[in-house]
Amino acid sequence: MARNHLGTRHRSHNQRKKARTMLELPELETARRDLDREVSGLKIKEVDVLGPKRLIPGEANKNGLTKALSGRKVSSVKRIGMILYLDVGNGQSLVIDLGPGGYLQRAANKDAIDTDTQLVIGFTQKGQVRLIDPEKQATVALIETEQIIDAFPSVTELGFDPVDEPISWTDFGQRLLEYDVKLRPLLMDETFIVGLGPVYSDEILHAALLRHDRIASQLITQEIRRLYRSIVETVHNAVKHRGVSLDGTRDIFGEPGGYDEYLEVYGRGGERSRNGRGDVLTARVGGTTHYYCDYQV
Repeated sequence: MARNHLGTRHRSHNQRKKARTMLELPELETARRDLDREVSGLKIKEVDVLGPKRLIPGEANKNGLTKALSGRKVSSVKRIGMILYLDVGNGQSLVIDLGPGGYLQRAANKDAIDTDTQLVIGFTQKGQVRLIDPEKQATVALIETEQIIDAFPSVTELGFDPVDEPISWTDFGQRLLEYDVKLRPLLMDETFIVGLGPVYSDEILHAALLRHDRIASQLITQEIRRLYRSIVETVHNAVKHRGVSLDGTRDIFGEPGGYDEYLEVYGRGGERSRNGRGDVLTARVGGTTHYYCDYQV
């Protein structure tokens, strides 16, 4: 069902500022798909840089993007790893790296501007897209599309993308067995798999019935297949339900994702797991709270 994005009532600024966490892959992919539907075909009127100059590395001044982009039409919104880029023609793309706390929001021209808004992309019709980033670590760059990899060399080191790069469980297993490390940090290592953080790593391990401290290279075939299936199903189901809304996370329309009600363990310490098989336990692992059940082995 279509969303009336320009009439959306957003949470207050103070509510949104509370401990907003970095988007994981399902939330970013949801944003990409929404933006692709919302702004593809729209013509850019102006770009207003409200944040610090470091937001736009490569630009001589804050007016540079408006001069370069005024009148350009967005043809598509794509993603490479955890970076979004808008194809704006002439072989160029507007690349948006949201950093650890940034997010995008659709807005009407008349909507009040959040004090953490760093950049506003205005279109000749159908409102704006705003980049909001309390951490002020997001970056935006207009570059040649074919030079994105050169500008962001870390993308060449990315692992497989569960959304964009389907691989067989046997290929997954071959890669997995090369790592003599614990499973949870491996799942959150972008050189192994793209876009997983604490939320989906814990959900995947629970679905696979595996402990966080199991060594990847020591898994047997049955466990590898379970882990592979858990990754694919968890990520795709999360995208289907538009991600989670934990810690104030919202989609580009200011609406919560629908996957919270499907979380088996994450954020449910002391409660019963949704499958009813056991209580959800917690432990500090790698500086974050890990959620699990005692039947994971």
